[in-house]
Amino acid sequence: MRAILIPSLAAVAISGCGPPPLPFHPIADNKVLMRSVMEPAADRIWNAVGSVVTLEGVEEIRPTTDEEWTALGNAAITLAETGNLLMMAPRAQDGEAWNRLSRDLIDSTETAVRAIEAKDLDRIFDAGGEIYAVCSECHSQYAVEIAR
Repeated sequence: MRAILIPSLAAVAISGCGPPPLPFHPIADNKVLMRSVMEPAADRIWNAVGSVVTLEGVEEIRPTTDEEWTALGNAAITLAETGNLLMMAPRAQDGEAWNRLSRDLIDSTETAVRAIEAKDLDRIFDAGGEIYAVCSECHSQYAVEIAR
């Protein structure tokens, strides 16, 4: 009995020595994720609510159909979830600051999600500003060449 127990314990100890393999396989690096997922989703939020003054008058921009509201909500969910993707290896950068900014992206976009659910145009507009501030802060630290 003792001879069987010792090898079994050794096998358990050896198998627990390293981290398990990651269950996901990232395809896009941060630049590709930004260009293909984050920017289109953020642009949809930023362009969803506003006013344009023309020679003909003021044009109010806002979602009007169920399809437009659904597309806007989907964009907000997509953008929020990219914050989680940014915190996953190999995309995560230097730890605490990167993760804080990623979390700030999630939080500010969750505000947009709730505003979209409520169809609250003012809150959507304000949430867009919060999202922009988070993006700008991240760009100023990690993508200086595109910081605005």
